[in-house]
Amino acid sequence: MALKITQLKGLVGTKPKQRESMRSLGLKRIGQSVVREDSPIVRGQINTVRHMVEVEEVAGE
Repeated sequence: MALKITQLKGLVGTKPKQRESMRSLGLKRIGQSVVREDSPIVRGQINTVRHMVEVEEVAGE
């Protein structure tokens, strides 16, 4: 299974750990989406920025 992660809010005023998580996920702009394989590492990064992203489950590739 894969996860589609969409950035909803900007990074201005966020903590360095949150910025690092967004960069690791590959998100740079509001409205940008990426598809990542579901894993505990990715889930942890999403949990760190859960208030700034929207997550959907999509069929794996």
